[in-house]
Amino acid sequence: MAKGPDAFRTISEAAEEVGVAPHVLRFWESRLSVIRPMKRAGGRRFYRPQDIKLLRALKVLLHEQDRSIREVQALSRGAGVRGLLALAGPASGGEGPPGAAHAEADAPRVVSASVSPPAEGLDRLLAAREDLLAIKRRLDALLSS
Repeated sequence: MAKGPDAFRTISEAAEEVGVAPHVLRFWESRLSVIRPMKRAGGRRFYRPQDIKLLRALKVLLHEQDRSIREVQALSRGAGVRGLLALAGPASGGEGPPGAAHAEADAPRVVSASVSPPAEGLDRLLAAREDLLAIKRRLDALLSS
């Protein structure tokens, strides 16, 4: 008996849906704080439908767009879950660029090169993050004195 689309998935079921091994999901969870499955007593993970959508987006970013874990970490801190879904595009079940149609479940997963942000955009985002961290350090110093 198949589960409904809104049913929670175990790690094995989630891994099968996303197309990766369960240990890959555990690794992603250890490195990317945006992955937060529900955990029951005993540590058993249950993935909600929105978790599956995020995992698909991460697979597109990491495996199909060949981004590094560090890149995705920086993107997740800057853009959040919605930003990751948008960067992965409609192939992941994410939002994609404004006005983009959602891909059908059986459609081939093709990612357009225009979906990934330009390198200078990422550099500007990382520079802005460093500026904000420096400001935070100055504010913390002022508040502690």
